[in-house]
Amino acid sequence: MAVKTVQYQQHTFSISYEIINPSARFDVIFLHGWGSHKNLMKHAFGSHLNAFRHIYVDMPGFGNSTCNMALNTEDYANILESFISQINVSKSIVVGHSFGGKVATLLNPDLLVLVASAGILVPKPLKVRVKIALFKFLKATGLTSLRRFFVAPDAQGLSEPMYETFKQVVNEDFTEAFGNFKGKALLCFGRQDTATPLWTAYQIAALIPESKVVEYDGDHYFFLEQAGSVAKEIETTFLKTLEH
Repeated sequence: MAVKTVQYQQHTFSISYEIINPSARFDVIFLHGWGSHKNLMKHAFGSHLNAFRHIYVDMPGFGNSTCNMALNTEDYANILESFISQINVSKSIVVGHSFGGKVATLLNPDLLVLVASAGILVPKPLKVRVKIALFKFLKATGLTSLRRFFVAPDAQGLSEPMYETFKQVVNEDFTEAFGNFKGKALLCFGRQDTATPLWTAYQIAALIPESKVVEYDGDHYFFLEQAGSVAKEIETTFLKTLEH
């Protein structure tokens, strides 16, 4: 594990990362989802894609990377752009899971690999909508001390900067960002995923002209068991980019 310091908007971020296959010609950068860390991605893909140099990154505020300010997804991309420049790797392929898929999109790689990516707004279940409405009512009446009972699971236990970050990124509509992406994209989604449903993959694909959707059996973390298959799709798709 290594650490690189990045300066951004008068704040200092320590970015933890690990590189595998350091002498390989082409680079693949792995970005984890919200609440996760680089080791999850390494566990899935570390024994695959042996012809590539792997760069596993803890994004700010996760794993062993620091964050002491509220960020949005564009901020994450800007910080990672600086980090990538410092460690002198290319953006040949960027693989992003869930929230990491949004960051990966803004990094504008040659090949964008979206694994159960967030970015298309999914209607909230009635139970969640009722909970939000109740909290807003209690907030209006000054009963904010009850907030802990209404915090989403992904926001529990977060520091104040990361909680503010969560509020900024959780409902971002990335339709425009996907539409602005001009490279090639591979979309790998699970058929049983309820966090980023399969239909959102096809909505993203409709926005990116050079894109392909591959369906897998499994939920939001299908890639943990099917990393080999995902890796083969990445290799095949990337080789096609080299032919042009």
